[in-house]
Amino acid sequence: MDLSQTELLRAYRMMRTIREFESRVAVEFEAGTVPGFTHLYLGQEAIATGVCMHLSDADAISSTHRGHGHCIAKGCDVKGMMLELYCKRDGLCKGKGGSMHIADISKGMLGANAIVGAGAPLAAGAALTAKTLGKPNVAVAFGGDGSSNQGTVFESMNFAVVLKLPLIFAVENNGYGEHTGIAYHLGAKDLVTRAAAFGMPAEEVDGTDFFAVYEAMGRAVARARAGAGPSTVVSVAARWRGHFEGDPQTYRDLSEIKNLRENQDCLKKFRQRVVGEGKLQDAQLEAIDKEVLDLIEVAVKEAKAAPAPVPADLTTDVYISY
Repeated sequence: MDLSQTELLRAYRMMRTIREFESRVAVEFEAGTVPGFTHLYLGQEAIATGVCMHLSDADAISSTHRGHGHCIAKGCDVKGMMLELYCKRDGLCKGKGGSMHIADISKGMLGANAIVGAGAPLAAGAALTAKTLGKPNVAVAFGGDGSSNQGTVFESMNFAVVLKLPLIFAVENNGYGEHTGIAYHLGAKDLVTRAAAFGMPAEEVDGTDFFAVYEAMGRAVARARAGAGPSTVVSVAARWRGHFEGDPQTYRDLSEIKNLRENQDCLKKFRQRVVGEGKLQDAQLEAIDKEVLDLIEVAVKEAKAAPAPVPADLTTDVYISY
């Protein structure tokens, strides 16, 4: 792999921004300042980053209920995201989407989705549009190991193979479908075997290794842009938090989380590699750390002080007319 220093710094900033955004949201949610449910992406930062580094605003992604990391990696405005989580009028969706329905079409982010597996057909539609119009764009359907059991995903995979759509299924195996371990809920041998059975290339990578995800996604995107059809990339990275904030996690040994933080931290792995190989310096990464923390602090402060939607906003940006 031959990433420039600029690209490496961009990747680190993206992962660090996701990490600090989610860490702060966890604190604010516990304090009761963030309304509604939220599902955090901590531990999986290298996946969204490795995938979205290959995409432009013209490429589309569909997300999941655990979508903050995908938003940030796709280039959505961090302040606008925080405003949306606080359900404020100037949020990305004007305070109407919140955590599980956040979107920014201008960035090709088709939206987080509270319905498990519902994003795959949306991404398939975006891929079909690109092919029909003869555009060189691709679409990515993010989904967890739990969503891989949904019929919507199976139908989308078959549809994409039959029509040779420029679609990549980015499966994030974080170990659990809600509260059920993958060893129990997956009937197939593994997720790669299942995806390949639909007739497309499929591979599994370490989701805590940015470079592994980036390389696999590069191969998949190249095939899609060349008209060779869909692919599946399964990235394995256990989530650090519960299914949702407040989840007691009685279904897992909490020592697992301690081990993940100590030995499977994608930011630590990235930093050790790039500094060890002389590609970047500690001082460069520390400067990014500070800039990101400052950004998150300002985003939270502004979101708390921002105005809420007014009653007249209720009938804007909806299909029905009153």
